[in-house]
Amino acid sequence: MCGLWRQFFLVLGWGIDMEIFTLLKKFKNSEIDIVELEKELRLTYLSVDSTARLDIHRAKRTGIPEAILAEGKTMEDLKKIAYHQLQRTGRCLITRVTPAQRKALGELIEEEEIPHTWSEEARTMQLHYRETTKTGGKLGIITAGTSDIPVAEEARVIAEEMGCEAYTLYDAGVAGIHRLFPDLQQMIEEGVDAIVVAAGREGTLPAIIAGLVEPPVIGVPVSTGYGEGGRGRAALLSMLQSCSVLSVVNIDAGFTAGAFAAQIANKIARARKTREAKSPKT
Repeated sequence: MCGLWRQFFLVLGWGIDMEIFTLLKKFKNSEIDIVELEKELRLTYLSVDSTARLDIHRAKRTGIPEAILAEGKTMEDLKKIAYHQLQRTGRCLITRVTPAQRKALGELIEEEEIPHTWSEEARTMQLHYRETTKTGGKLGIITAGTSDIPVAEEARVIAEEMGCEAYTLYDAGVAGIHRLFPDLQQMIEEGVDAIVVAAGREGTLPAIIAGLVEPPVIGVPVSTGYGEGGRGRAALLSMLQSCSVLSVVNIDAGFTAGAFAAQIANKIARARKTREAKSPKT
């Protein structure tokens, strides 16, 4: 039985470490039942020296992969954490990467011959031994201005990492609101399940869009603008006080908005597939 479980986890790409092996032995010896085994496996993590404890099962538990925030990490710690995450899960997403950190990651990529994707605008690096599994979830991602694109691109990267298809519309703010409608209509016709809207300055656009469409809207205040209410504060308060119903994340939190929207889209996509599977064939 223990050997069969070992193969099961290897097929899933979880690998085997001593923590999992110990749990499997306990299950084999009837010291724990299947319910307890499943509970413990969901709480397993991978220690990387004394630096980090990687939540390697987060994607299986919540649908959102553990991303590595590059900010505040030394070059060596970042490389070490990224390497272990990649080896255990087959993919690794790193956010808020500085030019110096990108260079250090480039050394790791070259040494290990790692397939990778770099986004200049989003400041993200994706390392991947395997492709993402497409879920059927669909997102719209919109910005008020060109300066909001880096935050929107971070949302796009995590949404696609979670298997969603993203449709983007950039620079369609309220100063020229006529730019919004043709592409927004196309997004709706494509059947997007949720829409992320990034806006700085006064942050009006998410409320306008939320009052026009059925899919849930996630507003992202962006730290553009200056003077009183600058650095995203006015945009944040405007979105929080919206008359239209929308959800709001923190200033510049593209990752959070993209992950939240992808959770919604993936849930809807699963329901859509279930409904289609139950529909009688004609």
